This record gives sequence, C-alpha cells and structure tokens, in this order.
Amino acid sequence: MLIKIPNKSHLNDSDVTQESVYQERRSLLKQLGFLGAGALISSALANKAKAGFFSDDDVSFKTQALEYQTDTLNQALIKTPEQKIISHNNFYEFGAKKDQPAALSQGFQVKPWQLTISGACDNPMTLDYDDLTKLFPLEERIYRLRCVEAWSMVIPWIGFPLASLLKRVMPNSKANYVAFETLHDPEQMPGQANSRLGGGIQYPYVEGLRIDEAMNPLTLMSVGLYGKTLPPQNGAPIRLVVPWKYGFKSIKSIVSIKLLEQQPPTTWNKLAPNEYGFYANVNPKHDHPRWSQASERRITSGGLFSRNRIETLPFNGYGEQVADLYKGMNLSRHY
Repeated sequence: MLIKIPNKSHLNDSDVTQESVYQERRSLLKQLGFLGAGALISSALANKAKAGFFSDDDVSFKTQALEYQTDTLNQALIKTPEQKIISHNNFYEFGAKKDQPAALSQGFQVKPWQLTISGACDNPMTLDYDDLTKLFPLEERIYRLRCVEAWSMVIPWIGFPLASLLKRVMPNSKANYVAFETLHDPEQMPGQANSRLGGGIQYPYVEGLRIDEAMNPLTLMSVGLYGKTLPPQNGAPIRLVVPWKYGFKSIKSIVSIKLLEQQPPTTWNKLAPNEYGFYANVNPKHDHPRWSQASERRITSGGLFSRNRIETLPFNGYGEQVADLYKGMNLSRHY
C-alpha cells in the first residue's frame, strides 16, 4: 500500500530520477523488491526476496515528499539518477575523491553489525543488523541533499524517523544533545588507515544534533535508497539524514548514538571551526569562507560539469518545518 501525504511542499517520484524503471513506482517495487545483502525485509519475506519481487501488501511505505512548489523551484528540480547518487560520494573513510568511495568500499561487510544507543536515557539498547529494518515501519522520504561544497541531489531514501528510535530508549532530563559515531575499522575503511587517502580527518567520524533537532519529524535514519538497501559508499547499513543541514551532518555507517547533557564535538568543526559550525544549517546568506553558498549545482544525468545552477533556499527549502527550532538565534554566528 502506498500512502501519499499531501503537503504544499510536495516532491514527486518523477522529480527524482530519469530512469524509466522509477516512472512506475509500483512496478519498481515488484521488479526490485529490496534485493541485495541484508534486504529491507523481515525473515518471513526471505523467499519472496530471493524471487525478486514483493506484492504491494508485502511492503508498506509512507511517502513524505516535502518540497516547495514555487514556480522557481519547480524549474530547479532537475532529476538525480540513481547511478549519480551511488557514484558521486563524500565518504572519506573510503577516500577523499568523489569516485573513491564506490571503488574502495565494495568489500565492506555490514553483517554482523551493532548499533548501541546509550547515555542519558532510561532504556539503553543495542540493535543488531536485522533490528535496523524490523523494529520500525520503513518509509520512503524524497529529500533534497545539499552539500557544503555547493552541489546538491534529490534522493529517495528508505528509513524510519530518528525520533522513533529515541523514544524507544526513553531520554531523561539530561538529554540535551545526541552524539553519533561512525564505525572505526581501518582494515575495511582504507581512508582511516591512510591519512592522505582519508583527507587528514581524525577518525572515527563523529557528529551531533540538539535533542529537538533529532526529534524533528524530518530527521531520518536511512537504511536504503531507490528501493534498495544502502550501498556501502552511501553509508551502509544505516546513516543519518538531516535534510535542512549540509550533507556532512548526515553521518554514515553509524555504530553509536549517545544522549548527552553537553554539546558533543563534531569532526569537521574540530578540523576547521571557522569553516564548519556545529549547526551546519543550509544558509544562502552565510558563505563558506572560501566560496558562496547563495547557489548550488544540482547533479543530474549530465556530465560532472553540467551547468545546472539553482538558487539555494534557507534551510534547504524545509524552513516551514524547522525554522522555529532556531527562533531568536543569529544564524551567521551559530553557523
């Protein structure tokens, strides 16, 4: 069953991809199911997964496609093919160049996997690989992704709200922030073992949100994209997606979530605090010290240097849902 939730900021499936297989969404589900290592299904559907299809009754989605429908933005919704999403990546654990993560992550093992949720909560827990796709109903969210490097994509993620997971662990009164940590495994992640390959970052990669940001309905824990499990270069088996923030906040391959009283350190803020703030909200009026943030290059089916320049929107276009979180704050000081 496909449930559409109307919203004046709606974005359609057709805005996402030019591939014909995604033109008919129901056909996609039946043809592809959730194939791949550790498909997004319960063990009860394993045989159907092997057969390569599901009926609409097998997999239920809630589509929350939040997009502004102004004439200007409609012109800017240039489609991002799946092949671009899985081949143009920032995941320094597998290399700092855009094509290295796809090339150097293909042997990455996601099973077994453990995600621990701990800290200022009354019900800490550890999830294994199967829990990531079985504990919560999976939803499709079509979100814009805006990189701090001034390029962007439109991506159909599969996942569940981070709020659902945090409610399960019962945050207590000291839980003001949520800290995230990526797997540290230099044997599997060559960028962690080689400083030059990995961009000189101090590993493991860490990120953080305020608790109210983490509990916002838009904040997603993603386990898939394009109807399939996440590829390793996109953050398998589970990553964060915070669509109103620059992409570096959406930490990949997460193994630890901690609820904290104090603001946690974050990787890029530690590396260059004058360039990358804790909040990292998309803000066209606050430039990066080395380039403008007023516009972005939307990655499409064209070549790497295709001219698809569009204006950047405050909060990446999601201001209606999140602007109140920052009421009264100076967004250039708290960048």
